Amino acid sequence: MLDYIKDSFEELKNNVSWPSWSQGYSLTVLVAIFSVIFSLAIWGVDTVFSRIVEVYFDLIN
Repeated sequence: MLDYIKDSFEELKNNVSWPSWSQGYSLTVLVAIFSVIFSLAIWGVDTVFSRIVEVYFDLIN
C-alpha cells in the first residue's frame, strides 16, 4: 500500500503537466462564473415551471 501511494505521488510529480498558477486561477474563476450562471438559469426555469404548475392547479380547483 505504501509503495502504491509513493508511486502515485511520483507519477503526479513527474508525468502530469500542471497549469501555471495564473492559468489555474483563471480557470477557477471561469468555472465559478459559469457555475453561478448555470445555477441562476436552473433557478429561473424551476421558478417558471413552479408558477405554471401553480396556475394549472388553481384552474382545476
